[in-house]
Amino acid sequence: MSTTKAEQSLVVLGAGVLGLTIAYLAALDDDVSFNIRVIARELPDSDTDSQGWASPYAGANWSPMELGGIDERVRKWEEKTFNKLWDMIPTGLVKLLPTRLYAAQRANISDLWWKDLVKNIRMLSPSDVPEPFKAGVAFDTISVNPAEYLPWLQSELISCGVTFERRNVRSLDELRSLVGPDGILVNASSLGSRSIIGVEDTKLYPIRGQTILVHAPGLQECLLVQSETEEATYIIPRPGKGQPDTAILGGTFQSRNWDTSLDMQIARGIFDRCAALAPCLKSAESRILKHNVGLRPGREEGPRVELERIALPLQSTHDLIPWNGSPTSDRDREQSMLVVHAYGFGPAGYQRSWGAAEEVLELVKAQVVLKHNI
Repeated sequence: MSTTKAEQSLVVLGAGVLGLTIAYLAALDDDVSFNIRVIARELPDSDTDSQGWASPYAGANWSPMELGGIDERVRKWEEKTFNKLWDMIPTGLVKLLPTRLYAAQRANISDLWWKDLVKNIRMLSPSDVPEPFKAGVAFDTISVNPAEYLPWLQSELISCGVTFERRNVRSLDELRSLVGPDGILVNASSLGSRSIIGVEDTKLYPIRGQTILVHAPGLQECLLVQSETEEATYIIPRPGKGQPDTAILGGTFQSRNWDTSLDMQIARGIFDRCAALAPCLKSAESRILKHNVGLRPGREEGPRVELERIALPLQSTHDLIPWNGSPTSDRDREQSMLVVHAYGFGPAGYQRSWGAAEEVLELVKAQVVLKHNI
């Protein structure tokens, strides 16, 4: 019986948390030897200040979101991701995060879809719930620090032989020679999939998030306020070896808002709301490090994780496809590209990353098996 692995060329478009996690699982796969190249406009080792991608600006914790309670597929992604990150706590890349969630209405733990996902869940006593809230739940969850977690993923991939190329991809035609006739493309380009020719997913839209990064040694507990408005309130302490004792204060949840400029009036509201929950933010040892504005990749109908075969060269009714600089041959006219899409995770990219990446890899490997069985 042969133990030789099947070989497969794999190009990952996008170096956010989803793209990197997919590449990581592929690089360590037991069944297929992937030759992996990551193509991205922004890379973790040099572009964490760029507002052109969302991953550096994420809260990057696990917190309950509605979609996990109504979509079983998403729930599985979240369970797998939570368990993976929980197991990574001893590495120092992930922080065990005691959390309190305050709500305007009373609820029972039995009604919470996520009650069996988190650890040590319990209702808060009325004396532990600040005004004006009516109820609260305490539980243990996790957070990561994008400034350390993303570069760690990239360095792990490089050590596995994965190559990285900085490129601003405007059309899938540009990737034809890289992917090749037998390769597979993973499209993890986030909001970029709205404008990349060949994808052009108009269901994508931005969700503007504004936050404040603070140094606050007195903050060791995550505080969340349940909200259904664009104005969110949360305090998320982070792990950090290079920069310990930091936390993210938030925030906003402004759908279809493309504005990446800083609004100091919003910042004042964020700080005041968070300081009302955690007065230590006004102490002498606390200080503001940075203001952040990022665009989360929201999508109507939820995240897109699916396989698509795209005919190349691209055709359109308007005859405005850019020339990609290579001649068109008869072979090119018959070529198609296998694409596995993985984008549109909104505010939940980190907390669904490992589970969604596992499903993407399953889709990729199914095509590898199919090819070798033909």
